[in-house]
Amino acid sequence: MTHSQFRPCIDLHDGQVKQIVGGTLHDDSADLKTNFVSTLSSTHYAQLYRDHDLSGGHVIKLGPGNEQAAIDALQAWPQGLQVGGGITIDNAQLWLDRGASKVIVTSWLFPHGGFSADRLKTLSDLIGRDRLVVDLSCRRNGDGWVVAMDRWQTLTDMRINRETIQMMSEFCSEFLVHAADVEGLCGGIDEKLVETLGRLSPVPVTYAGGASTIADLELVNRLSNGRVDLTIGSALDIFGGKGVTFAECVEWNKTGSL
Repeated sequence: MTHSQFRPCIDLHDGQVKQIVGGTLHDDSADLKTNFVSTLSSTHYAQLYRDHDLSGGHVIKLGPGNEQAAIDALQAWPQGLQVGGGITIDNAQLWLDRGASKVIVTSWLFPHGGFSADRLKTLSDLIGRDRLVVDLSCRRNGDGWVVAMDRWQTLTDMRINRETIQMMSEFCSEFLVHAADVEGLCGGIDEKLVETLGRLSPVPVTYAGGASTIADLELVNRLSNGRVDLTIGSALDIFGGKGVTFAECVEWNKTGSL
């Protein structure tokens, strides 16, 4: 039986590998709360993930100034990493040509905050459903979740529900979901969101946000029946965290047990 996997990340801000409190990512950098700024390059992390065969991780460009760092990571492990941040129909193929296994798209699908089914279909037709990941990163809203764009600051008109997920999964091969309200806080995952994603999605899902210990991998595995993978960021020792070691995550992927 398959079990939930640890999926690694390389979050880039101003050309550096960082871990950021998701809800503080504005154009005004004075409001930014940063948990960790690495002295190591994006290439270092890509090589680390490659050496441990941790495929399916994501490189996210958080704002401008991250192009070269993203290219460097992809060149260190061609076809081993997905890339997101500023992906549009005009540059998606370029990033695949640069070595991304898949491209991750969010904001471009929501012109003026409204979802465009035409844009999703056109992009999927252009690069292929198997090379496209849709980022459904979201914020809590009432008793559910609303997809957020523009570095998670702008709420769109799309709610996370069965209809949304089923429709979008016809045009993409995976979902990436950052729970923006708990991202970077190491205060626990959004359990209801993980359970919902595991129950509703017919394609693989990677969840990120709030993981604080290795036990969260077991929790995600149980809540989603092994159908949702987990990214651990700020709590991880390679990002200055104290809650989880990288070695524990590698071992979990092999065994599925703590």
